[in-house]
Amino acid sequence: MSMENQAGDRIAKFLARAGIASRREVERMIAAGRITLNGKVLDTPAVKVSEADTITVDGKPVGAPEKLRVWRYYKPNGLVTSDSDEKGRDTIFDHLPEGLPRVMTVGRLDLNSEGLLLLTNDGELKRKLELPSTGWVRKYRVRVNGYPTEELFAPLRHGITVDGENFRPMAVTIDRQQGANAWLTVGITEGKNREIRRAMNEIGLSVSRLIRTSYGPFQLMTLDPGEVEEVRMKVLRDQLGLDDQAEQVQGQKSQSIQKSAKSKRPVKRRNLS
Repeated sequence: MSMENQAGDRIAKFLARAGIASRREVERMIAAGRITLNGKVLDTPAVKVSEADTITVDGKPVGAPEKLRVWRYYKPNGLVTSDSDEKGRDTIFDHLPEGLPRVMTVGRLDLNSEGLLLLTNDGELKRKLELPSTGWVRKYRVRVNGYPTEELFAPLRHGITVDGENFRPMAVTIDRQQGANAWLTVGITEGKNREIRRAMNEIGLSVSRLIRTSYGPFQLMTLDPGEVEEVRMKVLRDQLGLDDQAEQVQGQKSQSIQKSAKSKRPVKRRNLS
């Protein structure tokens, strides 16, 4: 077993980089006795490991961390954003295409929301991109029932408290009225649980459709529901300030993998420019 004062990475960081789970989740897995190190059940995260160590998670060996990769994914409506669901509902991981490596989601979209969801094989990057301190704006197209006015959104633009939870100020624009519904563009910087739906409900509006169109600099663009497209290294380098080691990610051409192996449709190959 690699000791704390030896070279290497803390095991939580190592497994996060390997795409197993976030650091916090790895620590919970250790506490539950699900991880072994060199044949022994690990009982503390305070160890350092290297690629020379033998690590298993739930009895399955863990390989060396893969090079960092990121994908844009159009999450369809009606799928849960988790590895499994206690109610037996379909999750996004039931519908991701074959050939995709182990990935984690950057943040979440609730069951009835759709649109851009970032996927990555790197737990450290996942953690970094989820932090509110990044200041990244998440933008949504939101359809609400009713005939809202600019004045109605003043509380949201100044910050609102719902059920004792404070929401940061939102950027709200009325795009158009369509019959008994209005389409809005909403920008938030935190993304608390069902934040937009709860905030709209607080001012008397009901959300009937919610589509995330961007997460920081990453855009939904022309992705179709269920489609996955890898982000090119050049874009990651420009947007995330990756170092030289990270720039060696995955070959020079990103592949886009469509919807699911179940779909039988030809795979589209596109790059995000």
